[in-house]
Amino acid sequence: SDHMENIYGYLMKYTNLVTGWQYRFFVLNNDAGLLEYFVNEQSRHLKPRGTLQLAGAVISPSDEDSHTFTVNAASGEQYKLRATDAKERQHWVSRLQICTQHHTEAIGKNNPPLKSRSFSLASQGSANSPGVQRRPSQNAVSFFSVGHHRLPTGKRVPIMQPDHLVDVREMMSQAEGQQRDLIRSIECLPVSGHLTSLDQDLLMLKATSMATMNCLNDCFHILQLQHASQQKGSLPAGTTISWLEPKISLPNHFKNGAAQNFPAEINKPASVREEQSIAEPCQLTREPEEINPDEELEDISDDKEDDLGAVEEQRSVILHLLSQLKLGMDLTRVVLPTFILEKRSLLEMYADFMSHPDLFIAITNGTTPEERMIRFVEYYLTSFHEGRKGAIAKKPYNPIIGETFHCSWRMPKSNVATDADSNFPARSPSEQVTLSKDTEGQAELDYYTVKFVAEQVSHHPPVSGFYAECVERKMCVNAHVWTKSKFLGMSIGVTMVGEGILSLLEHGEEYTFSLPCAYARSILTVPWVELGGKVNINCAKTGYSASINFHTKPFYGGKLHRVTGEVKQNMTNMVVCRVQGEWNSVLEFTYSNGETKYVDLTKLSVTRKRVRPLEKQGPFESRRLWQHVTESLRDGDIDKATEHKRALEERQRNEERLRAETETPWCTKYFLKEGDGWVYHKPLWKSVSAAQTQQTDTN
Repeated sequence: SDHMENIYGYLMKYTNLVTGWQYRFFVLNNDAGLLEYFVNEQSRHLKPRGTLQLAGAVISPSDEDSHTFTVNAASGEQYKLRATDAKERQHWVSRLQICTQHHTEAIGKNNPPLKSRSFSLASQGSANSPGVQRRPSQNAVSFFSVGHHRLPTGKRVPIMQPDHLVDVREMMSQAEGQQRDLIRSIECLPVSGHLTSLDQDLLMLKATSMATMNCLNDCFHILQLQHASQQKGSLPAGTTISWLEPKISLPNHFKNGAAQNFPAEINKPASVREEQSIAEPCQLTREPEEINPDEELEDISDDKEDDLGAVEEQRSVILHLLSQLKLGMDLTRVVLPTFILEKRSLLEMYADFMSHPDLFIAITNGTTPEERMIRFVEYYLTSFHEGRKGAIAKKPYNPIIGETFHCSWRMPKSNVATDADSNFPARSPSEQVTLSKDTEGQAELDYYTVKFVAEQVSHHPPVSGFYAECVERKMCVNAHVWTKSKFLGMSIGVTMVGEGILSLLEHGEEYTFSLPCAYARSILTVPWVELGGKVNINCAKTGYSASINFHTKPFYGGKLHRVTGEVKQNMTNMVVCRVQGEWNSVLEFTYSNGETKYVDLTKLSVTRKRVRPLEKQGPFESRRLWQHVTESLRDGDIDKATEHKRALEERQRNEERLRAETETPWCTKYFLKEGDGWVYHKPLWKSVSAAQTQQTDTN
């Protein structure tokens, strides 16, 4: 019910370059669907300085900082606003989106867009068409100003006649045909010479003209809704419309008939959805394979992603792709061009986050709950630098459903920090504990082994599960991640939805954690990666928690890749450690006793993972599955890489259709669905629990 209440308060509004930002008092009128602002709260009873109708508006949080957002009205008017903090921005954005959806659906209910909205290439019009021979009253201003300003009481907005909309539709049909002719003319130009089809100005014209026509189509749809609303009059008293949470629709972005070089994946019948099949309880029908770490060899591949030339050469492809995307569009079902791909699967990228196994194993060596939490935070923050290969923002392969990746690390025991080796605050003798001797029977080994397995458990939505364990130290981590990517204009945002749990069985502790969002910035020039968002790490048993903020770069000034955080004891609310720095450079840890520790991520030793040779891998293991794509990318043969990638994707679609026709649910190999998450089928905590039970029975 609180969603329906009017809200008000001060926001900063950007006026112009001279005046800049000014505080104004804003009022969201949910009943009228209006956003009004006044000079201050005292002048609220006067006429508002400005008013925006929210029906058909677009509310867009800025991806440059956490405070700014814009309100783009259907009339074309825009308010650029700034809240005092991220929480207040989210409050305003959520309420504005809910109000906007409420009033947009209210006028669109029972009034679908005209069938002729999908324009035909043949209907280009002529000089004698009604669209050209307009009456003076049929100018563009009259069309686009209707209903966007409040009129004095007693005056009625003139009702737009149906023939006016027909004329507009015909004019837009003509513009659509001319725009297609323009694209066809550009694409028919030679690839070399004075004026070529790859001319940067022409490519920009091609991209912006397509985006302009998409925008005009949306505006025309809004005009249709307004006309229907005015014809029907206002909603009768007592009419109620359900208030919904904000959502972004997935528009058909290829409706204008542009060449589909990168088509969206083939839509499945509405009755057949992968989400339904993965939600059904299912036993493992494919026998899990036990990987012998002794068969794995140290990885010698070194695929650095630092080639910037390919991006410049393929700029035309990026421009063409951008011309078909819309702000906020979900990119899950959009096939992206091959040249932006890394030479590894997303599943292997998750493994690369474990490239400092010494820090991972050292977590359980902490002698107190406080120290173990701090060690986990240190390991967590050092994992992202190696997980991202190179400075350029390339994208790992989208895993095929059923794809798996296995690897392991061997870490000399002498390299793993004990309490005596650490820079953490000294503990009193009463706090010292003796670690259990759990490596009995393995004394002949002078190294620890960390084993890793990942599996793509779902295709739509794309969900990956991964699990790692160190049996000798009785510790394991289980996680599932759903990657949601959206187009944000000149950047792409990826939200990592899911949760991970680190289990320290020696101490009976579980640490839950989440992952930050990732952004690919400057996608038209040299794209680069940025992390953003707040993540939390919690241990319910000990009462310690950590709050970590990955800061995105502000629009003006500020540092790149900045991260801050703190570890505290929840019961006393006492901060025991603070951290600041850059997640890909130097981190500074400051402890409650005044000591400071610096970690230079660029100088941390990286332990190479061990992977089975290709000939010993199964057909659905990542490196063998994508080997031809990877080889083609290494050779710089983008066309060949695209062919191999398309063949894999087509095979996946065919298998998906076959499962749909036979009503056969997909069954995973290593992970099982438990509630909203996915859990490894044979986690370490089960075997340890079973061993303890057996020992108790024996005694």
